[in-house]
Amino acid sequence: MRSKPIAECGVVILGGTAGVGLETAMQFTMQGARVVLLGRNAERGAAACDAVRERAPGCDVGFVQADATRAQDAVAAEVSARARLGAIDVLVCTSGPSQPPRLLDGIPIDDLKIRVEEIMLLPMHMTYAVLPAMRRQRSGSIVNIASDAAKVATPGETLIGAAMGAIVMFSRAAALEVKREGVRINLLTPSLIAGTPGAALIGADPFSAKMFERAAAMAHLGVADAEDLAAMVLYLSSPSARRITGQAISINGGISVA
Repeated sequence: MRSKPIAECGVVILGGTAGVGLETAMQFTMQGARVVLLGRNAERGAAACDAVRERAPGCDVGFVQADATRAQDAVAAEVSARARLGAIDVLVCTSGPSQPPRLLDGIPIDDLKIRVEEIMLLPMHMTYAVLPAMRRQRSGSIVNIASDAAKVATPGETLIGAAMGAIVMFSRAAALEVKREGVRINLLTPSLIAGTPGAALIGADPFSAKMFERAAAMAHLGVADAEDLAAMVLYLSSPSARRITGQAISINGGISVA
């Protein structure tokens, strides 16, 4: 069971067209990895590939259009990405809410299923899709990016916390199931991530902006940014982390220690 150097890896990044996913793609390609970005919007995908090439001239990066909330899209995306890369050695999944944190009594009951599934199904579907080939090749690293909301209950994050908690437990249990085949699954659970679309979504809403302003004041080591998350993704995907699996690592500047 050999863990490949980053330069030899084929990498798939769900949500790789912006924020943490895009920065992660840039850092992988700068180290020589081959990268496929997955996303819903082809125009954004093309723009993201151009941005990656600008940062890492001559790199091997491509885009596959997919809506991974749909199971068959996730399966088809895995087939397309694996055909392009030859093998998928690393999967990175970033997912987040389409709406800012809201108190439960302000969310219509008909929206509960939608709000939870839009977060949790993406990494679940993609993890499921890539595991058969990873198990056959007896190697692979999956990093799912969830949230500290999975660990620390806060007002306004009832649904977000439920969905992120599902991602964490799904990933940890799956890590136990596939460790014998040399496949590792870990998580990052950030709180605030500066300079990302998620931060913009939070900042545009008065309730969530006030809540996260208080949280940011507790980040005495500094609010995390996309580069912080990407650096940890690369570490967890590298041979240096070959003994690490099933861990949920908070990068939050000291906001919490859960």
